[in-house]
Amino acid sequence: MKIWSMVWIVWVAFVAGAFAQEPIRVACVGNSITQGPGRDNINSFPLMMQKLLGDAYEVKNFGVSGSTLLKKGDLPYWDQPQYKEALDFKPDILVIKLGTNDSKPQNWAFKEEFLADYQDMLSVFTAVMPEGGKIYVCLPVPVFEDNWGITESVIVKEMTPQIKKAARAAKASIIDLHKPFTKKKGLFPDGVHPNAEGNAQMAEIIAERINN
Repeated sequence: MKIWSMVWIVWVAFVAGAFAQEPIRVACVGNSITQGPGRDNINSFPLMMQKLLGDAYEVKNFGVSGSTLLKKGDLPYWDQPQYKEALDFKPDILVIKLGTNDSKPQNWAFKEEFLADYQDMLSVFTAVMPEGGKIYVCLPVPVFEDNWGITESVIVKEMTPQIKKAARAAKASIIDLHKPFTKKKGLFPDGVHPNAEGNAQMAEIIAERINN
C-alpha cells in the first residue's frame, strides 16, 4: 500500500506541475514615459504594475527614451533592440504608449503616415501574440509645457483621433491617460514626464483595466 501511495503522490505532483499556469506575459512598449528612470527601476510604471498585478503576471518594460511610432521619425521604435525583444517575448498582453515624441515638428512632418505605421505595429504584435491576447492602446499623457518640440495641441487635436482609429481597427482596448491627468500638472515636473507619483497613478489605471 505504501508503494501505491507513493506512486499516487508522485503522479499527482507530476500532473500539478504539468498544468501549472505560466505567468501572463505583459509587454510595455513606449518611449521615455514608459522607460521611466530606468527599465529595471521600481519607479517606472511597468514595474509598479508588476507589484499591483502580482505573481500571476510577468511585466516587462520595453520602453525606449525618445522613440517614435513613426518609421520616419528621428528615433523610430522600430529600429530599437527593445522592439525585437518585445516581439520575442510573445506577450499575452501588450500595453503600448507611443506618440508623444511624434508630435515634434521634425517628426509630425510625416503625420500622413502615422495611422498606417500605428496599424502596422499593432498588426505585427498581433501576429506573435497567442490566440486571445489583449492589446491596450494608451492615449498620451498631457503635455503641460511644449518642451523639446513636444506639442500638446498636436497630440490632442491631430494625433489622438488617429490613435483611436488604429485601436478600433485592431479591436484593441483604449486606455485614456490624458483626461485623468489634465488637472495634475504638479505630477509633471518638466511639463512632459511624470514623477514617481504620476507613474504610480498610471500603473494603477492600467493595472485596473487589465484586471477587469
